[in-house]
Amino acid sequence: PVNGHFSALPFLYGTLVTSFLALLLAVPLAIGVAVFLTEMCPKAFRAPLAFTTELLAAIPSVIYGLWAVFVLVPLLRERLNPMLIKTLGWTGFFGEDNPTGLGFLAGGIILAIMILPIVSSLTREVMTAVPISQREAALALGATRWEMIRMGVLRNARIGIVGAVILGLGRALGETMAVTMVIGNSPEIHRSLLANGSSMASVIANEFAEASGDLHLSALMEIGLALFAVTIVVNAFARLLVWAVTRGAPAQVH
Repeated sequence: PVNGHFSALPFLYGTLVTSFLALLLAVPLAIGVAVFLTEMCPKAFRAPLAFTTELLAAIPSVIYGLWAVFVLVPLLRERLNPMLIKTLGWTGFFGEDNPTGLGFLAGGIILAIMILPIVSSLTREVMTAVPISQREAALALGATRWEMIRMGVLRNARIGIVGAVILGLGRALGETMAVTMVIGNSPEIHRSLLANGSSMASVIANEFAEASGDLHLSALMEIGLALFAVTIVVNAFARLLVWAVTRGAPAQVH
C-alpha cells in the first residue's frame, strides 16, 4: 500500500486454502457424527449429543480465536508441526518450520471446528428426511447395517449433504476474526501449509481502519465486494440443493 501496489491474489489464495482445508478436515467428521446420531446412537443420548454439537455454532468467533491462540497454536508449534515436517516434509506442503505456530494450517483447523456443527446438523436433517421404507427395503434384501446406511440413506441424501458442505464452505469463506488471529496476516503465497498467510476477510479487518489513501480504501472495498459476491453465490447454491432433496420427503413417506 505504501507504493500504491495492490493485488487480491495472496488474499484470495489464503481464503481458498484455509476454506478447503477446513472442509477436508470437517466434512468426514461431520458426516460421521450425523450418521451416528441418526442411525446408531441410543435414543436416550441422541438429543443431548445433538444439542451439544449444535451448541458449537453459538460460540462467538472471537472465543474460537482466543482458544486457538492460547491452546491450538502452541500445540501446533510444539508438537504437530514438527511431526508433520518430519513425516510429510517431502511433499512440500509441510516443508518449512514456522516458530510462531501461526499459518494456513492453524486457520484451517479453527475453521473446521467452526463449520463442523453446521455441516453435521444439516446432514442429520437430510438423513432424517430419507423415508423409513428405504432402510427397511435394504435390510429386507439382506443388506448389513453399514450397507443399508451407505446405499439406502447416504445415497438418497447425497444432494442435501452436498448442500450442507457448500453452506459450511460459505461460512468458512466469510469468517473473519478467528482466522485473523491465527493465520499470520502475511500477504504472501506459500505452498507450505505451515507458512503465514492472509485471507480476504482478515486483510479487510486489519487494514480498513488504517487505509492510507483513497486507492487503498477502494482496493479493500473491492476485496469486500468480491468476498460478498462469492458468499452469496455459494449460499444460494447450497439452499437450492437442500430444497431439492427435502421437498419430496413428505410425499415419499406417504
